[in-house]
Amino acid sequence: MSEKILLIGGAGFIGSCIARKLVAQKDRVVIFDSFIQYLDPLSSDYESSLKSRFDGFADKVEIIRGDVRNYSDLTRVLTETRPDRIVHLAHMPISTMSNVYVEEAIESCVNSTAKIIDVIRNLDLSIKRFLYTSSSMIYGDFQFSNADENHPKNPKGVYGGAKLAGEIITKTMCKQYGIDYTIIRPSAVYGPTDTNNRVTQIFVDNAMKGIKLVVKGGKETKLDFTFVEDVADGFILALFSENAVNEIFNITYGQARSIFEYANQVKQFCPDTEIELKPHDKQMPKRGTLSIDKAKKLLGYSPKVSIEKGIEIYLRFKGFKEATLKEGYKN
Repeated sequence: MSEKILLIGGAGFIGSCIARKLVAQKDRVVIFDSFIQYLDPLSSDYESSLKSRFDGFADKVEIIRGDVRNYSDLTRVLTETRPDRIVHLAHMPISTMSNVYVEEAIESCVNSTAKIIDVIRNLDLSIKRFLYTSSSMIYGDFQFSNADENHPKNPKGVYGGAKLAGEIITKTMCKQYGIDYTIIRPSAVYGPTDTNNRVTQIFVDNAMKGIKLVVKGGKETKLDFTFVEDVADGFILALFSENAVNEIFNITYGQARSIFEYANQVKQFCPDTEIELKPHDKQMPKRGTLSIDKAKKLLGYSPKVSIEKGIEIYLRFKGFKEATLKEGYKN
């Protein structure tokens, strides 16, 4: 039986991928989004990527424009739609910008989370699940190589701190008001339609333009790179599974690779690409593999796309011609 799912921030990189999959399984999808562009609109391909995100199914979702920071907007959308389940994805998506635009980062993550839950309570909505999108940045510097959900939380920077505060708000308020919740911590998400200048996007774009790839942290800095399709699959499993009630999950690929490896994999497709190594950015946490054992056991989560395959898919989306792809990676 289909359900109505409200995706707050659902026009974004991850949200739109979730929306496509929900529509495919016949759920009714409502997207509530402010359509805020955080980067320079003159140099970003946000508009074309936004169209690509909804290519082929835009007529199958309801889109409502509004600001998650605005209590009246939230009241209006929840009153009109009365969803069965809610996924909260809205937040300033660029971690470094959160350190500059602190008030906006806190408003879009912490305060918005409290407002959403408060509106649910005030309208006495029978929500089956509230899913909050956190981040692996809440862990800060990894203290051991395979970080599970109980790893100490010592975030660096406003982004990680705001995400952790949002987790606390979610757990506290949902328990107080009897709302089932789930918290997801993704990591280094990459893939088609990303426009937020993550290192994964920067490397692909620069390689295609013949610009040098600058790897900060030499060959030691690692991330648990996760293809967006795998992340979306994990979200949907967590959104509907009874095993996910009031639980927290790492939803990642489950195997860290160095940023240098990622750059080299891009170079496999663009052989003339130069790579430069620089010291690690001390403002960024030192991360690694996140354990996905809990998600595998309770949700049946099974990521499928390695960086080798993910980068190929990404390059094809960006218009990289099949004839120029490295032999052995062609379908």
